[in-house]
Formats: sequence, structure tokens, C-alpha cells
Amino acid sequence: MSNKRDTSNLKRVIVDFKKLTPEVLKLLVAAYPDGYDDRNIISFRNASGERIEAVEVLTEDTKYLVKISAKLEYTMENYDEDDYEDFEDDDPEAVGEPDPEDMAQDDDE
Repeated sequence: MSNKRDTSNLKRVIVDFKKLTPEVLKLLVAAYPDGYDDRNIISFRNASGERIEAVEVLTEDTKYLVKISAKLEYTMENYDEDDYEDFEDDDPEAVGEPDPEDMAQDDDE
């Protein structure tokens, strides 16, 4: 018997960085505390035929496929739960775009 959970009955939600909520970000950081790597990336084609690369996080009833990007990596690396305490868990406005200058400084280190 496999330990792998049957996820076929879960609602599938594709999440772009612009729609990332504190709840999903928190799940991502918990699932990938050291970041994700190639083994965690799922590739698929969307309805328009575009190739999408995403990482997966699960809740009780939903499978989130979060599109990967440099912004996502940076936001996960710099995650601080306190940054989101004034927002609802499902507020897509809470997770702001990282400052490109801050992202460039991280690349320089």
C-alpha cells in the first residue's frame, strides 16, 4: 500500500504570482523550506497550449499549482509571516511584487 495521497478528487487551481495569497505562500514555504528544485517542478500545458512550470501544494480540498518565477523564489526566500498579519489569508493583494533592486542585490551576494 502506498503512502502517496490520492489527489485525483481535489480541485485544481493554477496560481500566478499576481494571485498568490498569504495562505498559499505559507503552504509553499512549509512544503519547501529550503526552496524547490527541479524534482519538485511540474510541467504541463494550459488551455492555450502554453507550457507552464509550477510547484504543487495541497490543502484538504485543493491542489494548488503555483507558477514558478524569480519573484516567487525571492518571496519564498524572504518570507516572514509577520508581513501578512494585517491581511486575510485569501487576500491576493497581500503578497506584493518584490522590488527589482532587492532581487538584484540578492543575486549579487
